[in-house]
Amino acid sequence: MTQKFDALILGGGAAGLMCAIEAGQRGRRVAVLEHADRIGKKILISGGGRCNFTNIHCLPENFLSANPHFAKSALARYTPADFIALVEKHRIRYHEKTLGQLFCDGSAREIVFMLEEECRAANVSTFLNSKIREVSRDAEFRVRTANAEFSAPAVVVATGGLSIPKIGATSFGYDLARQFGLKIREPRPGLVPLVLAEPDRTRYCDLAGVSADVIASCDGQQFREKMLITHRGLSGPAILQISSYWENSLPLNIDLAPGRQVTESFHDLKVPRSVTSLRSELKNILPARFADRWLEHHAPSTWTNAALGEFEQQVHGWSLRPSGTEGFEKAEVTAGGIDTDELSAKTMECRRIPGLYFIGEVVDVTGHLGGFNFQWAWASGAAAGRAL
Repeated sequence: MTQKFDALILGGGAAGLMCAIEAGQRGRRVAVLEHADRIGKKILISGGGRCNFTNIHCLPENFLSANPHFAKSALARYTPADFIALVEKHRIRYHEKTLGQLFCDGSAREIVFMLEEECRAANVSTFLNSKIREVSRDAEFRVRTANAEFSAPAVVVATGGLSIPKIGATSFGYDLARQFGLKIREPRPGLVPLVLAEPDRTRYCDLAGVSADVIASCDGQQFREKMLITHRGLSGPAILQISSYWENSLPLNIDLAPGRQVTESFHDLKVPRSVTSLRSELKNILPARFADRWLEHHAPSTWTNAALGEFEQQVHGWSLRPSGTEGFEKAEVTAGGIDTDELSAKTMECRRIPGLYFIGEVVDVTGHLGGFNFQWAWASGAAAGRAL
């Protein structure tokens, strides 16, 4: 027997749950179909288990998309302040870390419980372990799972991207978009560690665990945060941020001493020009092991002003060509996705297929690190939920 609803939301993550809450509060009969055994799995592991649920400095410039204007409407109509009000309504304690990032004082479970409670209050029906076999459309949409069938005039696809397959990420949202003839921007790992090519890996990766404050630059973008050396390459916030803009063959530039002049003291003729004194200067800026290793490979061959100038340039412009990324297994998000030309920026509804909506990570809108992707989930979910 077919179960009838006003809207079927495919996916019980951040975007899908927010959409369900907004639609349910407006009297719509809503069903959330989640293929996993519980909702909000990605929320639970986010922010080291404390859920970096938004960023108070959220701006359209914090998002990457083929159409940089697309996200503006939804972000303007559901802001960080709106989500913070919901968090405070449920008396969830939170704190600001660096750069406007908000985290739960306790656990990410509090955010999931909050969303579950809001769904219950809005009379949202949730169906777990609902692996979707087929979606079809005639007079209405029909969604068939392994043991049930649903129908509704509207379907919202909130199935996420390809990142972190071990918690259930699949290509379902993209496959469904292709079924309905929609354009897709090639999905790729975003906010992901980079793998160094040989010989850089041989030179530096035995220093795994060493970190430094850097500016990472690529393709006209730059981020100043921590860089972490790993067993296979580079990670840390600065690298994760720039990775969303990096593509194969593009050079990556790293300033190892932002705002500092390593060789400045050598302009004083009383300061001896030697590897020992240069090492001392470099260790004021970089961790000792990294400073030693850097000098092994980049120490000036002479102590002329020109050679020191070249060394200074290298410190501020370490140029690398990574061999790749750690892939979707380690990516925090999926960049690319449903082409925004296919969707209404106000409602997230497909322009060519009335009643079909796409929200959250499956869309070609990718936030920077630091709560921005959650804010896009809340904002795009709210936009669709209000439109249903």
